[in-house]
Amino acid sequence: MQYPEAIDYLYSRLPVFHRIGPKAIKPGLTNILRLCEALGNPQHKFQSIHVAGTNGKGSTSHMLAAVYQSAGYRVGLYTSPHLKSFTERIRINGQPIPEAEVAAFVDQHRELIEDVEPSFFEVTVAMAFAYFAEQNLDVAIIEVGLGGRLDSTNIITPLASVITNIGYDHTDILGDTLPQIAGEKAGIIKPNVPVIVGETHPETAPVFRSVAAANQAPITFADQHYQLTDQGLVNGRRRIGVASLITPLDEYPASTPSETILDLIGLYQLKNLAAVLATVSVLQEKFPVTGQAQQAGLGAVARLTGLLGRFQILQESPRVIADTAHNQAGLMALLETVRSLSYDKLRIVIGLVSDKDREKVLSILPNDAAYYFCQAQSPRALPANQLQQEAINFGKLGESYPDVNTALFSALQMSTKYELILVTGSNYIVAELDNLQ
Repeated sequence: MQYPEAIDYLYSRLPVFHRIGPKAIKPGLTNILRLCEALGNPQHKFQSIHVAGTNGKGSTSHMLAAVYQSAGYRVGLYTSPHLKSFTERIRINGQPIPEAEVAAFVDQHRELIEDVEPSFFEVTVAMAFAYFAEQNLDVAIIEVGLGGRLDSTNIITPLASVITNIGYDHTDILGDTLPQIAGEKAGIIKPNVPVIVGETHPETAPVFRSVAAANQAPITFADQHYQLTDQGLVNGRRRIGVASLITPLDEYPASTPSETILDLIGLYQLKNLAAVLATVSVLQEKFPVTGQAQQAGLGAVARLTGLLGRFQILQESPRVIADTAHNQAGLMALLETVRSLSYDKLRIVIGLVSDKDREKVLSILPNDAAYYFCQAQSPRALPANQLQQEAINFGKLGESYPDVNTALFSALQMSTKYELILVTGSNYIVAELDNLQ
């Protein structure tokens, strides 16, 4: 079996979330446990860090991978969804899994897959775990797909559990209150395994404290230990002041410089960075990281890990920025960074999926921008003309386009070199950009 055939098999045979949404989710851990048992339980054969959260879990996972790579460790990284190639999901020291490995896994385990009838995501998790188990890793960073408690990744016993933040997303699956959603995310907390929470929130902190206490898991709230301040952009990277509010971090040794440079320039990354710094500190005895190695990793996250679509500048004059923000909290954080920039006019190329809370998203977008409404090539995509009509009710005016590249071309044709074009709204919109690399 060749790689294209293997990918076609996975997409055509298995339920895929980006095509059919929540219907693709197979509740519970039964399928992933059956798959991994047949594979020799690879999840027990490598050390890991587990990362969950409503927003920022992908960026946090990539930052952690970059830091540990720079410190000389052999690091696996599992994330989802991919933007350009399936192989992006499974990496070792930034290098995607070879296409031949993907094809071999599918070919070798086709009978197992057809017997278990798992989801697409369950197969990708099993594939990642099997690959990592064979690669003599020091540690693997494992990003939760959705939620936590019942996510397929939640069969590992990690060295640390990281929860970036809690917001409203996938409320049809995780619950419609912050404590309910926090309860699902807290499902990754394991007995005696340190847990790091990125943001302290009055509605969710008690949930995390309660679950951590029940599991005798030491808990650290990163924003109570680090105060991070934006010091502006320097040569296209974000300079950030770092103040340790408590030193050392509980019983863990501290090794954090007073300033760091981050190549991910979105202001929302400061909150994610706090979780990264706290995690590195908590694991310092197990995985020592010098300040120099930490800085080297944080200054080159995208290059070291292949991260795409996080406030990514695609071109200048006019400046075009792509960001995968896709819910109210994510877009609010994105717009904070946009407002910090200088430009004559803002043009927003946007497409949404149909199962998002469009009213919340449309209500926070600026009224003085020019809009280019588009849709991804996915059955879940909200039709561009429907988005255009709904946006009128919120004072957002623009034309509709059949796809993101046509919309971006139109925006570029109308722009002067001092304007800013923002492409956002969903992972799938950003993924379909021709010039994303």
